[in-house]
Amino acid sequence: MYKFKKTLDLPVHGQVTYLFTTPLGSETPAKFQFLNKNSGKIKIEISNDNFNISIQTEKGKPQITINEKTGLINNKNVFYWVSLDSQHQTLKFGIGEARPETVKFTYNIFADLKKFLESLTTIKNISNIKAWKLLRDPIINPVPLKIKRIDELTMSDIAEYKYLPHSFLTTTNQQLFNCISGKNFVLDDDYFQDFSKAIQYSIVTEGCWCYKKLQEKSTEFNPDKPNIYETYLRITLGRNSGESPGIPYVMEIWPSNHYSPIHSHADSNAVIRVLHGSINVKLFPFLGESGAFAEADFEKDDITWLSPELNQIHQLRNNRDDVCITIQCYMYGLDNAKHYDYFDYIDDDKKIVQYEPDSDMNFVEFKERMKKEWNNKKESSVV
Repeated sequence: MYKFKKTLDLPVHGQVTYLFTTPLGSETPAKFQFLNKNSGKIKIEISNDNFNISIQTEKGKPQITINEKTGLINNKNVFYWVSLDSQHQTLKFGIGEARPETVKFTYNIFADLKKFLESLTTIKNISNIKAWKLLRDPIINPVPLKIKRIDELTMSDIAEYKYLPHSFLTTTNQQLFNCISGKNFVLDDDYFQDFSKAIQYSIVTEGCWCYKKLQEKSTEFNPDKPNIYETYLRITLGRNSGESPGIPYVMEIWPSNHYSPIHSHADSNAVIRVLHGSINVKLFPFLGESGAFAEADFEKDDITWLSPELNQIHQLRNNRDDVCITIQCYMYGLDNAKHYDYFDYIDDDKKIVQYEPDSDMNFVEFKERMKKEWNNKKESSVV
């Protein structure tokens, strides 16, 4: 990670994705340059209304000047990216997560400038830039949301970007994936084969634990406006060891038509597996943007993921009639030196609010509670 440096070396000559922010409300354009060792440069200037590109292959006047009608926006949570790609001779600008879906424009540079692009070695910040991170690769291909093990992948899966090979995950996410992706990691086991049915019964039956707990949580995200649908249950596995925002393993229970607020995940790594039912996931470019750039449904045993750079801001919703149950696993990367123990979300007044992940009940205790309620139901039905 790079922060507030004047000059940054490109990880690979001629290619990079540069993530950065600018001060809110400033009227000064953001300016930086891609440079080579022979006074060649690509000058970038971004204002509220314009994105200007000036290409100068050697000392003297610019050979190419381009102006695009897009630029900075007035939101303190927004971040920007510029992708330089010498192999395809393109320069892209985007707002939010660095991915093809958030591109605002693509400029195709002349093919005869390929060698010039390959000679670029550094970025120089001129003004109004807060450097955040350099990604080694340019933004080219879509990023699959669903994960498969490499022994399950087909050639079509790779060619059509349907699935992400689990080996492409971050090291931390591979660890989490391996913990929850096994065939024995199931909800309805030999000890309690009706576990999922018992959870659904507890949700819809007045007086049962899930029913009462959901009622209690109806003001969790807005104390002044109870909303039973903006609730879900968090059943935790293990304890917080200081390596994640909250307890790292959480079974989340989503009744029919219930949903989360749009929220972020503290730059943590995460994997999410559907244990029962189906969950809909919408992705947003940055916190404070209400328009989703991607949406997908995840069915039983589907697994999705978050990294510090991608899929961080989302909203989950159960659009089906039956309960959905997921296992969420969070962990900070090894290079994360500032653990932020909250999730940020957008409230009804469009303000960003901190949420401290808590536990509604320990998994072992919860399973016994559901088993007891289910057995009582069966006994009462016999009588």
